[in-house]
Amino acid sequence: MRTLAFPLLLLYFLRRIARHRNWARRLSERFGVLPASFSRTPPGSIWLHAVSVGEILSAVELLKQLRAAQPYAPLYVSTTTLAGRAVADEKLRGLATGVFYLPIDYGFAIRRVLRAIRPNVVVILETELWPTLFRSVARAGIALQIVNGRISDRAWPRYRRFGWFFRHVLSYPQHIAVQTEADRERYLELGAPADRLTIGGNLKYDAPAVTEPPFTMPPGPVWIAASTCAPVEPGDPDEDDAVIAAFQQLAPLHPDLHLILVPRKPERFDVAAAKLTAAGIPFVRRSAKTPITAPVLLLDTLGELNSIFPLADLVFMGGTLASRGGHNILEPAAAGKPVIVGPHMENFAAIDAEFRAASAVLPIPNAAALAAAVARLQNEPNLRQTIGNQARTLAESKRGATARAVAAIAAARDLAIPRFRGSGAAWPLLEPLALLWRAGNARRIRRDLAHVRRLGVPVISVGGIGMGGAGKTPVALLIARRLAAAGRHPAILTRGYGRKSSAQAVIVPAGKRIGVEYTGDEAQIFVKDGSADVGIGADRYKSGCLLEDLTRPDVFILDDGFQHRRLARDRNLVLIDSLDPFGGGDVFPAGRLREPLSSLARADAFLITRSEPGRPYAGIRQVLSRYNPQAPVFHSRAHPTGWIEHATGRPADIATGPVIAFCGLGNPHSFWQTLRDMKIESAFAWAFDDHHTYTTRELQRLAAQARLRGARFLLTTRKDSLNLPPNVTPLVAPLSILWLDIEAQVFEAEEFINFLKI
Repeated sequence: MRTLAFPLLLLYFLRRIARHRNWARRLSERFGVLPASFSRTPPGSIWLHAVSVGEILSAVELLKQLRAAQPYAPLYVSTTTLAGRAVADEKLRGLATGVFYLPIDYGFAIRRVLRAIRPNVVVILETELWPTLFRSVARAGIALQIVNGRISDRAWPRYRRFGWFFRHVLSYPQHIAVQTEADRERYLELGAPADRLTIGGNLKYDAPAVTEPPFTMPPGPVWIAASTCAPVEPGDPDEDDAVIAAFQQLAPLHPDLHLILVPRKPERFDVAAAKLTAAGIPFVRRSAKTPITAPVLLLDTLGELNSIFPLADLVFMGGTLASRGGHNILEPAAAGKPVIVGPHMENFAAIDAEFRAASAVLPIPNAAALAAAVARLQNEPNLRQTIGNQARTLAESKRGATARAVAAIAAARDLAIPRFRGSGAAWPLLEPLALLWRAGNARRIRRDLAHVRRLGVPVISVGGIGMGGAGKTPVALLIARRLAAAGRHPAILTRGYGRKSSAQAVIVPAGKRIGVEYTGDEAQIFVKDGSADVGIGADRYKSGCLLEDLTRPDVFILDDGFQHRRLARDRNLVLIDSLDPFGGGDVFPAGRLREPLSSLARADAFLITRSEPGRPYAGIRQVLSRYNPQAPVFHSRAHPTGWIEHATGRPADIATGPVIAFCGLGNPHSFWQTLRDMKIESAFAWAFDDHHTYTTRELQRLAAQARLRGARFLLTTRKDSLNLPPNVTPLVAPLSILWLDIEAQVFEAEEFINFLKI
């Protein structure tokens, strides 16, 4: 059925484009194709969906508090409407990592977005129920929340009619925070699980007070007609006509009165201008950016309404005379302004009832009563102040929804462990292949355990269970440095992946130098550091014996040794990459695990690498505890110590301006995230395969990209600098290649050192 509907969807898009050319802009985003820069997002982002302008404005304070509470989390916002996108691009600049259009509710489009921005949690603002989006998010192990949920009186009959459908959709969110008790009852009736429902309040109560409006008005009283709408039902007034008529009645009695007319939709801007012209009322359009010299200002811009309420003496809220169900009165109420509303507030029934009960709003029965209500508030300043004060007091008493939402989102992000698994025609074949991998792994384990050998001094293994980099090299180097500083004589045993030497074992005493062709890139880092002797070879036992004979170390560090069972060890330290902790939950090729999660039981301690300071990682800890409740859990992070110029080996600074970044790592997202943490945004980034050896052509392409973007520096990692060709400096001149020197930093430093004492 959905396949048959797809051509109709394309026709719908063509129709929208024919009516409004802006629909063609970024159309690919509606099919899940996001900007290339989004693909550099490390796992753990937060995706908020805000359908249009109102929801975008509600999201501003939420994003500010999320940015403060989750400084390391990329924040993405999707929207649906053109107006919502325009406001998001303006209001969320500097808050959101990226803004895009919500993709169509088809699996292929949703999966593209999930793979690009790799969220831990998806937050739906208010009530947008998309079955494929919800199902895809839940299947990927991503937390799904509805925040600021509401179902208006106007929309409720439609939702109830399709309750059988929404019951299934509402089974996916893990948490639904609604605005009022009435909303909670409606969600329950639709089938939302009671234990997932909470009353979180309304985010719009938390909108920060505006102290400096974007412009000034001439002297005299000001009334704002906000979000005026066209008729809906027969007999409805055109609210622009009603406001203009009221202004014409009041102008002779109040010659210094000013009106700010704010149509709800952009397509009404020109219509309202024509009506003012026909009525003979002088006016200025806000979009003209000219001094306001006329009695009427037509606010024909988006996203400015909330910022101008401090200019008003009183406000009429549109959508309440026509059968639109009303608009939110919280923004003018928070500014302490008396608000006039018509009979239609069905969309905000709970708020309307509270404000009426507190005499914090002035209701009118119809359009004919508008002029009298404005005149009354204009003529009675005490009444105007009383209603405004009551409105502000009531609005302030309801604050706190944003803080509750941020706490729930942060907790969900910490617990979620997404599984970004593959798809396509070949996917059903991967699980049987994974069974073969498990069988082969079990056979190899039995063989290795039958030939375990022990060296003459203690061995500390540093390893992992997933494919790709988990930060093992910096951690092994950290351990070597700490042991050497404590007076020990450490040696590192490593395989030497990528080395060109055919020698079965290469022994490098601490302080000696040898070429990368004999060691491989990662082993070369150990050699150049000089903190430990280094033994390189596939047979780690043989390398260890040679080191014992030659340099007499008193402790070995077994690099990437968790699967190297042939060598006995005294400590098994297992690294868990916080960006990809459990490799999709399955062994290769169905996932990215080298061996099943049950092997975690062999660990003596866990180190969660690439950790965010202060984050508890409750979800990862739950999984670790399931398999190994006794092992302590430590946390570490790569700490940048400075940039090194590749040509000279001297420290270097990055001047302002664009940069180009490239790397060949098992997890390139770790490098992109480190750059972001350092407030470095690369104009272009290129990820190569792990241990990649760079060619002249590739470096020429990188240099061309740098020149195209006006960059002076090519940034990379220490490991990648070892895989550059000898002629790289003249090849990219006058550009400079800088590599980042980093050091692993364990947050629980003292406890970690105690663990290493053997």
